[in-house]
Amino acid sequence: MLAVGGMIGALMSGKTADYFGHRTTMWIINVFFILGWLAIAFTKVSWLLDLGRLLQGIGIALTSYVGNIFIAEITPKNLRGGLMSLNSWMIGSGVAIVYLIGSVVKWRGLALIGSIPCLLQILCLFFIPESPRWLVKNGREKEFEGVLQRLRGKKADISPEAAEIKEYAEFIQLLSENKFLDLFQKKYARPITVAVGLMILTQFSGLTGYTFYMTNIFVLAGISSEAGYVTLAAVKILSTTLAIFLIVKSRRRTLLMVSAGGTCLGSLLTGFSFLLQQDHQFWISVLALTGVSVYFVSFNLGISGIPWIIMSEIFPINVKGSAGSLCVLIFWISSWAVSYTFNFLLEWSSTGTFIIFAAVSALGFLFTVMLVPETKGRSLEEIQASVTSVLR
Repeated sequence: MLAVGGMIGALMSGKTADYFGHRTTMWIINVFFILGWLAIAFTKVSWLLDLGRLLQGIGIALTSYVGNIFIAEITPKNLRGGLMSLNSWMIGSGVAIVYLIGSVVKWRGLALIGSIPCLLQILCLFFIPESPRWLVKNGREKEFEGVLQRLRGKKADISPEAAEIKEYAEFIQLLSENKFLDLFQKKYARPITVAVGLMILTQFSGLTGYTFYMTNIFVLAGISSEAGYVTLAAVKILSTTLAIFLIVKSRRRTLLMVSAGGTCLGSLLTGFSFLLQQDHQFWISVLALTGVSVYFVSFNLGISGIPWIIMSEIFPINVKGSAGSLCVLIFWISSWAVSYTFNFLLEWSSTGTFIIFAAVSALGFLFTVMLVPETKGRSLEEIQASVTSVLR
């Protein structure tokens, strides 16, 4: 149900952000989250659990698009990677904290705790400006300059950046209107291929299987759930923290390749541990936990956040809404496919399941080498001009 909600949210995401703006969309997102958590916390019938998960999925899909686009559009190019990786760090750390809280709090209480950040963000949004690029796209140039000045500081000279944004927005609007079918023109072939390919890599490398069925993996590997989750919580926090520093200092394309190679290794180690599981030796359980840890460390270093950064950077503003909806939809369809088939795959072959994940990661490495552009240190306008053929 979470994945089905994600598909619905994906279809809504681009148009909702284009029509209402990024800040208003974030208010809408938090309403979905709060209603979802309350439905889960106070349910006495099973269908409300399904409804709660559906609403959560819609909220997550909207967030995964709007949050990344908003951060990319409000930050200067030298800080964009760092701030977007900070967003990934908050997600990873939040998951880790919930792993720890969930080991001592019952699920109804956990649902109520989940609603607290949503309430806080509703209040904080009163103090957050709209995206300057969205404002200029919608003809609100006076507000655009005021917001950009506020974001860059009172003494900053915003003239060159403002001129570049306005010139590019005017040029893009002359090309075509933001229609879904516009995405399938030849000039957008490379950005669509890159973004969709990275969304598929994010899921089919095994994320949903590892995350949703972690308890099953621990049981099959002979690992205590409590020990496993505490280990993963530490791994997630450390690896997402490391990712922030690496993404500021390193090239994004390089990090993606390292990340894909690492998830391949982690899945191979996990699969190999299941192959040897019949020996029932302690070191085999340690090998399984090591494989899972290597997977999550590697995933958090690149695949976790960089595809969303690149997706938010490579599409021109006239097709960004439709492109974002398509990418998030592909992400959630992939999530549903992995989450639905994972248990069947485990019954077929626990080793084979993780070998498949490893193979996808290996293909992701080759895909990155061949097609993914480097976007670090470049303005959004420069990136989009380089990957969209009509603008070269």
